Order: sequence, then structure tokens, then C-alpha cells
Amino acid sequence: MQTISISDGWLTLSRKCESPHFNQRPEGAEGEVSLLVIHNISLPAGQFGLPYIDQLFQGCLDVEADASFCELEGLTVSAHFLIRRDGEIVQYVSCDDRAWHAGVSHYDGRDGCNDFAIGIELEGTDDCKYTDMQYQQLRVLTLALFDAYPMLNVKTIVGHSDIAPGRKTDPGDSFDWQRYLASLVG
Repeated sequence: MQTISISDGWLTLSRKCESPHFNQRPEGAEGEVSLLVIHNISLPAGQFGLPYIDQLFQGCLDVEADASFCELEGLTVSAHFLIRRDGEIVQYVSCDDRAWHAGVSHYDGRDGCNDFAIGIELEGTDDCKYTDMQYQQLRVLTLALFDAYPMLNVKTIVGHSDIAPGRKTDPGDSFDWQRYLASLVG
């Protein structure tokens, strides 16, 4: 069985789907990876397994493919990772670079969480139960990130809703924080 790890910011054994929506982290401690942010996404909302998330993060979403996409026209966003419903892990941006996932955000006295965070998207919605494969792969990915970035630990994991309260609600009430965090200990 092959082990999963991070090498030069890229996860081994994942599908790479590079996004142009990233830039360099700030120099020094300001850009040191010290936060893990859990998100959710589905395009269109509540529909899974379609190619639109990849297209959104790559900047080539056909906004005419669904009526709900018109509000996404020109949007430049990305995440480091996506974990699909079947457990597939897709990486869009090197962990050493700044992905554009958090938006206006604040954590522990610091603004602009993209500067120091890694963003993981789960294919899902706030009110749809996540799959066992997603929890399994999220655990494996998180432990690989802990190995690669020593400032990350169970106390530095938050939801998007925690860093952008009132603006964001993901990963939502359907995300089992206790299950996820317990899986990382021991």
C-alpha cells in the first residue's frame, strides 16, 4: 500500500488540476501555513459528480451551462484541495502557494486567512450528510498536511463559517466535527 504525502507542496496520489487562481504567500511568518479551513461546494447547488467545480477553479466555467452560474461569471477562486463524494482527492494549488478560498476572513487576531491557510473543499452542502469515503480521505489528507506543515494540528482546524461568520456557513451542520477530529487523534 502506497503512502500519501506532501512533496514540494503537492500531494502524492491525487489528481492534479492546476488553477491559475493563486499567488505567492507573504514572506516569513505571515505566510507560514498555520491554519486548515474546511469548506463545502457543489455546482449546481446540491448536485454532485459534475465537472463544474474543476472548471470554476480553473477559470473556464461555462456560465451558460446552468442558470445559477450567472453569478459566478468572472469569479476568480480556488482551493488547495477538493474531496469528491467518492473520495477522490483533487489538488488545484500547491500548499506552498496562496489559494483564493477564504475571502474576507479573520482568525486569531489576523485578517486575510488565505495568507496562512490551506483550504479543503468537500463536495457537498450544509445540509447533506458527507460520505464515509470523504471522512476517510479527509483524515488521510489532514495527517499528511500535519506531517508537512508542523504548525498544523487539531487545534488549528476551522470551518469557513468560523473565519467568515455571518458571510459563510460551510461546512454546515451536516459536517460531523466530532467524528473528523476524533479520527485524527491516536
